[in-house]
Amino acid sequence: MLILFIIALLVRDDFIFTIVYLLAGVTIFGRIWSSGLLRNLDYERSFARKAFCGEDVPVQLTVVNRGWLPMIWLRLIESLPTEIAPVVPLRQVLSLGPRTQVKFDYLLRARKRGYYKVGPLFASTGDLLGLTSEQRWESNLDWLIVYPRIIRLSSLRLLSSAPVGTLRHTQPVYEDPSRVYGKREYVAGDSMRRVDWKATAATGHLQVKLFDPSISLTTEFILGLNVNEYDAHHWADATELAIVVAASMADWVIRNKQNAGLATNGLDPMSDQITFTTIVPRKGQMQMVRILEVLARVQAAETQPLIEVVRQEMQQLPWGTTLVMICGKAENQLFEEVFRCRRYGLNPILVLVGQVSNIRSIKERCEHFSIPIHHIRNEFDLDAWRQ
Repeated sequence: MLILFIIALLVRDDFIFTIVYLLAGVTIFGRIWSSGLLRNLDYERSFARKAFCGEDVPVQLTVVNRGWLPMIWLRLIESLPTEIAPVVPLRQVLSLGPRTQVKFDYLLRARKRGYYKVGPLFASTGDLLGLTSEQRWESNLDWLIVYPRIIRLSSLRLLSSAPVGTLRHTQPVYEDPSRVYGKREYVAGDSMRRVDWKATAATGHLQVKLFDPSISLTTEFILGLNVNEYDAHHWADATELAIVVAASMADWVIRNKQNAGLATNGLDPMSDQITFTTIVPRKGQMQMVRILEVLARVQAAETQPLIEVVRQEMQQLPWGTTLVMICGKAENQLFEEVFRCRRYGLNPILVLVGQVSNIRSIKERCEHFSIPIHHIRNEFDLDAWRQ
């Protein structure tokens, strides 16, 4: 416009002056028109904030123009992480009239467990001719939690020293008075408390009750996610497998109405605890949700050693608790902590995950000291607990 104005002054042509006035008017009008448009732009994302790995999450994005001026053109770009991004990204250019709204539907694909941000939504607009600069706007973030995979286990065996519970047991020393499964004739030495007086009156001979043995199982899962405690070439896959193992074993405990807790040295972006995250053993589906949310968020990193977590947890757990340590290595210091756990009255179990170089010597050492050990190289090794 400045060049045209100079030319108009030199040649004294009214037509060029008319073009200059027209362009100046359009520019000023376009700036006034588009300056306040994005202040009246609003949006809403509607979707389930939690999903399991492998699921598709439908999302409905509603964009609203609350102003009285139309948006001649509006460019929308939805920013999403690649782990959950749809096949066709949301990129739209549209016109939006005054006091109107438009809805878009797309699918988030939960390819990998994690804690992902959804957004921001980038919006830009301008005047009709593009003579004014675009006005940009960014929305707030939403979050999606993708739970880890759970492999349904049915024959998991965990030791416990706490008698009288809801799990059947093979040791008669743990007989549960609430679980009567039969009767027999009285034998000298039987307690009179076991006498079934109704059966005695019916048969004319003393009858005593037979009780089913049972145990109460309180399990604390200590999940090691220190990358230095895994094989250097396979730590990424091994730590993800360790999370799947922890989630599957915790699911079995909760389904059997027992107490389950979790402690991990992985990095949790939402935890107030700087060193590691701890969930006190409890029972119920809400407890399982808490465990899954932590397992969805935690990330493997160079953190505190696993033995530091074991040392703190063993002092806070009740006698008879089953302590399941899930990690990638079992060195001398870890065995020392295992022996200390036994002296505290706990039942330690080692679960080694991934590639373990000295697994044979570790198994021989565990067998010598009667320490239960399991080696999970891949998810197929969990099939032994499905039967």
